[in-house]
This record gives sequence, C-alpha cells and structure tokens, in this order.
Amino acid sequence: MSNSSTACVDASVVLRRVLQPDDDAIKGLWRSWVDNDIRLVAPTLLFYEVTNGLYRQQKNKILSPEIIWKALELSLDLPINLVNEATLHVRALELATKYNLPATYDAHYLALAEWMEVDLWTADIRLANAVKSFKVKWVRTIEGAQVWRK
Repeated sequence: MSNSSTACVDASVVLRRVLQPDDDAIKGLWRSWVDNDIRLVAPTLLFYEVTNGLYRQQKNKILSPEIIWKALELSLDLPINLVNEATLHVRALELATKYNLPATYDAHYLALAEWMEVDLWTADIRLANAVKSFKVKWVRTIEGAQVWRK
C-alpha cells in the first residue's frame, strides 16, 4: 500500500511481541518499525482480543496468571494508536463475507488497513491464507517479513 510511514497490526502480532519477545522474526520486525519511526495502528478492538487471547492461555493452563498479567501490562504499554471509525464496521462485514472469514474481528483489521492504505501485519497464518487467493498484497505475515524500509 502507499502509506509507508504507518502499519496496521493485529492482536496476533501484539501477542507474539509480549509472549515471545526473543522470537527473531517479531524482534527484527519490531526493531525495524522503531528504527524507521513507523506509526502503528489498530482498530479499537485490539486490546479486547489481546486480553481474550491471554485469558485463553491462562484458562488452558499454558501460561501462569503471573505471566499473563505481565504480558497484558506490556501489551497495553506498546505504542499502538487505536482507531475508532464507525464506517469500518460496515466494511468489515463486507470483507468477512468476501473472504469467508469465521468472524468479523479479523475483518476489522483488514478494513482499517484498506481504509488507511497501509499494510496489515499478522502472525495469523489462517487470515493470511484466507486472503491469499484474492491476491491481497497488503496483508503481510511476520514470518515473511524482511527488514522494514521507508
């Protein structure tokens, strides 16, 4: 997309950042965003999803409550600008239908990235695969990342 000074991130990126901070892929990508003054954005539902993802990790006894609380604190401190734009809901419904997504949550990230004309970064391979056959080039995965350049 055209606005290379901004990137949209979804909850899977935030969860990877706070739960796997030493993961080379997310560490390198995040460092390149910081080094290049990339403004990160997400729809307002971001932290609802992050909190739910962390809760599921705790409920399934994958991570301790202490780790979950620390991860939530870290995620809330990340420099991500939340965007609340009512028209995104309409577009999210259209995109969820178009890409046959299981819910509209992911479609809100798609709608925001499309509206702002920026790349959407995700660690959710299912989402990336859902839009792949439609030749959506602005959905990027952490695993496929190269160092960010302006």
